[in-house]
Amino acid sequence: DSAYLLCFTMWLCDPFLLFDLKGLLLFIFGVLLMMYLLSKKDPPNFPRGPPSLPLLGNVFSIESKQPHIYLTKLADVYGHVFCIRLGRHKTVFVSGWKMVKEAIVTQAENFVERPYSPMVTRIYSGNSAGLFFSNGSVWRTQRRFAMAILRTYGHAKSSMEQRICEESCYLQESMEKEKGVPFDPVPLLNYAVANIICQIVFGRRFDYTDRNFQNMLNNLTEMAYLEGSIWALLYDAFPVLMKHLPGPHNDIFSNYKCLEAAIQVEVERHKLDLDPSNPRDYIDSFLIEKLGFDDGNLVLCCLDLFLAGSETTSKTLQWGLVYLINNHHIQVKVQAEIDAVIGTTRQPTMADKHNMPYTDAVIHEIQRMGNVVPLNGLRKATKDTMLGGFLIPKGTSVMPNLTSVLFDKNEWETPDTFNPQHFLDADGKFVRREAFLPFSAGKRACLGEGLAKTELFLFFVSLFQKFDFSTLDGVELKTEGITGATRTPFPFKIYAKVR
Repeated sequence: DSAYLLCFTMWLCDPFLLFDLKGLLLFIFGVLLMMYLLSKKDPPNFPRGPPSLPLLGNVFSIESKQPHIYLTKLADVYGHVFCIRLGRHKTVFVSGWKMVKEAIVTQAENFVERPYSPMVTRIYSGNSAGLFFSNGSVWRTQRRFAMAILRTYGHAKSSMEQRICEESCYLQESMEKEKGVPFDPVPLLNYAVANIICQIVFGRRFDYTDRNFQNMLNNLTEMAYLEGSIWALLYDAFPVLMKHLPGPHNDIFSNYKCLEAAIQVEVERHKLDLDPSNPRDYIDSFLIEKLGFDDGNLVLCCLDLFLAGSETTSKTLQWGLVYLINNHHIQVKVQAEIDAVIGTTRQPTMADKHNMPYTDAVIHEIQRMGNVVPLNGLRKATKDTMLGGFLIPKGTSVMPNLTSVLFDKNEWETPDTFNPQHFLDADGKFVRREAFLPFSAGKRACLGEGLAKTELFLFFVSLFQKFDFSTLDGVELKTEGITGATRTPFPFKIYAKVR
């Protein structure tokens, strides 16, 4: 508008000047076009990819509902290392177990950093970017500290097993209250799983009816979806424009503000009765150690722990219900093994896992088919690097495609079928598979992997020990899923019948 006003004023002063202005605008457009074409020119031996639109790139050709499937199929056309353009920015996608392993394990140090993101910068500005998006010494310090806390308050303490089993009882009681009518299990699973990370981070659990707790988890779920949606891609591709436009991308920032406020309340509560000689949880330990960071970064680290420690585990359990309801014969075999090893009354322990290969295989297959984190976090090349015979210049964004690993036709006998035999040998013993990467791998692997495995086993076994699960007559639950940063089942209802 200001440009039009300027043109009109200049025309009033001198009508002939407008023709010179047109020439100037054409000149500026030509310069911008030339700059784009020069920036678009790839260096020698750079990965190829699909044709892209000037300035827009491939943003609008990406399938918005199932982007991970679209990107996996592109590898069949352009190879396991290919490039697409998001606006003006080039992103190299890495597909298939062998090439993903090369990038994030063999050459981990070359692809350990996170690239610049306008969306992340707006959320995390001035706060050292938390656990997930930080780089360099800040990232290493915070990651070591978080892993130490998880060992102290999480999976290394036998008491954590007991806490999970106690939370399983709350979950079972809530399901029993449904009294055999169909219900949505997602909120209850979210509450149960989130309460485990709450005990580590906040030092306490919340009642399932607590409105503040419910609102926090709703904000967390919506934020996780939007951060992996086409709206986040558009914001990062065109930040100056998107910042001023209405749309769902704005909910990313409003959800963050709500979560920040909720976590800050907990931080202030901890400060009131902090005992430096007796830390109770992650917040206490962070406040005592300080680590050179402010409260803002503590809030971001807590948020990252919640995203990593509750969203993924809850969604895996949701997929577990979907696949075992759709495959009732597998549910029956799991329950037979539970009854034989644990019985119907004793609570499960992690010591039982070794004696339950079929159940273990089923949980692993749920993680593989559920594909809860379909892509992974963006990386960038820290130096010029050769990958798959291609040159990846320093600073180039790189995305490992975990979907392409979990469904790699060269690694899995029946990649598109729910088949627990993928993790069993001919004698029925559990078999580890290298291409099983639901937690990623290398230096950026999920730091809560150990805790997540404990939760998955104990929650899963407790639920199927107690209940027979089914859905409405004649209904087969959908397995396509809703994809954001994490992948969740479409809404569904179940019956939980006490065995």
